[in-house]
Amino acid sequence: MTTEVMLPSTSASPTARQVWTRARGIALAVVLLLAAAVVIAVIRSDTRHGELDPRSVDSHGSRAVAELLADRGVSTRVVTTLDGARAAAAPDTTLLVAVPDLLTPRQQTRLHSATAQSGGRTVLIAPGGSSVEKLVPGVTADPATSLDSTLPPDCHLSAARRAGTADTGGIRYTTTRLGTDECYRSERLATLLRIPETPGDGDTVVLGAPDILFNDRLDKEGNASLALQLLGSRPHLVWYLPSLSDNSAADTGDEKGFFDLLPSGWRWGTLQLFLAAALAAFWRARRLGPLVPEKLPVAIRASETVEGRARLYRKANARDRAAAALRSTTRTRLAPLVGVPVTQAHAPEALLPALSAHLHGDGQALHPLLFGPPPGDDAALIALTDQLDALEREVRRP
Repeated sequence: MTTEVMLPSTSASPTARQVWTRARGIALAVVLLLAAAVVIAVIRSDTRHGELDPRSVDSHGSRAVAELLADRGVSTRVVTTLDGARAAAAPDTTLLVAVPDLLTPRQQTRLHSATAQSGGRTVLIAPGGSSVEKLVPGVTADPATSLDSTLPPDCHLSAARRAGTADTGGIRYTTTRLGTDECYRSERLATLLRIPETPGDGDTVVLGAPDILFNDRLDKEGNASLALQLLGSRPHLVWYLPSLSDNSAADTGDEKGFFDLLPSGWRWGTLQLFLAAALAAFWRARRLGPLVPEKLPVAIRASETVEGRARLYRKANARDRAAAALRSTTRTRLAPLVGVPVTQAHAPEALLPALSAHLHGDGQALHPLLFGPPPGDDAALIALTDQLDALEREVRRP
């Protein structure tokens, strides 16, 4: 007697629905990450766009002061490179450096060498500790900033006395340079310095805060008067907006590695993340002793166990494992019925000839059923189960 076996489909290609089910969590996370990045970029662009730019009409732009200077015959020109700023240094020019802290130490040294002997005026807007020491030797920035934004002049500098109270509070400075005008003091430390340069009539102005140049603050207190006097002493104003894309910023003179370019905060943060991950892995993988089997508190019916395992296989889309378990169990039960030891039940050369002799058929026809590839879909898996049941009933038949 022969048993006819239907070969199940071997296509394992997932459907579009299955692909979407598996990937929708990752896709949602990617979409949320991109949306957060866009929102952060928009917020940062709104808050920093055009800051201290004489062409910008934003609240933190400086278009208003540039227009007032133009009415008084002072021309304003914007440069974004160090070479342009150094070339502009001249006796009839005021050079304003908007964000000195963006300059590299080598750029700061080169800029100081060009402006110190130029005979013009250099205005530095809120330089930090390392910047001001390079750009104006002899001047030191105090680590604590002023808590008062509006301060009285409290000095003999004519421009400050005419302007009166102004929004200069910010970084505070001390100096050892003789002849320096120290104005707008906060706790006895100046937030505005005018340092004369020799030889010539040039000078350097260090301003602790940029508020007097902002469009939305220009009409407050004596900000407009102070800004016009500091920037309008020469017929030409060159407004230097340092840029990270400036080629001179990359020319540092020494080779730096990747880790040298990372801020120290990122390095410490990464180390803390690694430590947290190691602790989490140790916590999740801890073992306080050998595994001890425990008896279940209640008896569970075999049908419930089978159904639960089947649902797990289906949720994991593990048709290959389900088919392998069904075939292995069937071979184990069939082997004693045809006189094959259980130890050889999973060897085709031992099991198939015995089945062929018992069924009086071709044992090789049973090879795809008992040792074949995994089914391609759920319907093929169900068909395989039915065929295995039919084969076992046929073998058990007297």
